[in-house]
Amino acid sequence: MRKTAILLPVATLALAMLAACTNGNPLSPGPKKGQVTVGSASFPENVLLADIYVSALKAKGVKVVTRFNVGSREVLYQQVQSGSITVIPEYNGALLGYVDAKSRATTTSEIDSELDMRLPASMEILDSSPAEDKNALVVTGATATADHLASIADLTPFAAGMTIGGPPEFKTRYQGLPGLQEKYGLTFRDFTSLDTGGPITVKALADGTVQVATLFTTDPNLVTRGFKVLADPEQVFSAQNVTPLVYRDSMTPVATRTLNTVSAKLDTAALVTMMAKIVNEKKDIDVVADDWLRSVGLR
Repeated sequence: MRKTAILLPVATLALAMLAACTNGNPLSPGPKKGQVTVGSASFPENVLLADIYVSALKAKGVKVVTRFNVGSREVLYQQVQSGSITVIPEYNGALLGYVDAKSRATTTSEIDSELDMRLPASMEILDSSPAEDKNALVVTGATATADHLASIADLTPFAAGMTIGGPPEFKTRYQGLPGLQEKYGLTFRDFTSLDTGGPITVKALADGTVQVATLFTTDPNLVTRGFKVLADPEQVFSAQNVTPLVYRDSMTPVATRTLNTVSAKLDTAALVTMMAKIVNEKKDIDVVADDWLRSVGLR
């Protein structure tokens, strides 16, 4: 196979290198000078946050291109590391769990400090916002009432007969089944792979396909469907402040200041309100993003 690779025509090799760059491979030349590429994961809240970043940057005259709905953290992280994406909205606790699966930092300051030390030289985090969207274990109101569930620990006598649902990576990440087993001794009957806190998960919990699900604490369905968030006294789910993750060399002082200003003004209540407009009122994400930026004087 090595001989075959060596004898490939020059044109074929050039096409292979071009494809690698296009797909965000480390061969990528990185962003164009003076341009910021904002990416997002494939769920509405992350797209909203990315849209907020885009609009705020454009308002300050920064040239921006977008790459929304790219995929999971595993994909996006590599894209930022290579420079093919400049900025993504991250959640600091989950990001640290990806960078260092052994870390047990739980507070915002602990998490950000460890990220500053452990991220590759090409990447950095900017200021974390007060807005926090934590993963949570959720049950229906009926299940919570019937089984007297208020905390994750209360699942102990029931877990063996329950199916838990969440995104595919929930099965292997510490802030998922491994952490629940270590901190609470929980072993569920089964795990069902669903989406990332989206409509598939909501439907599965509502119709009983799963009895426990992982959703986000800013999900409007917690109110509209009467779902119950279970307290997490052992802090399996760490702080999850919205935090820009950036490709260091591409960030100008204007871009950095702009994103830090967005972080300073963004809180959890604002995020819940915006998500309710998107999910319940069916408003367009870009409209909701611009409305909020105007309300805080950033547009």
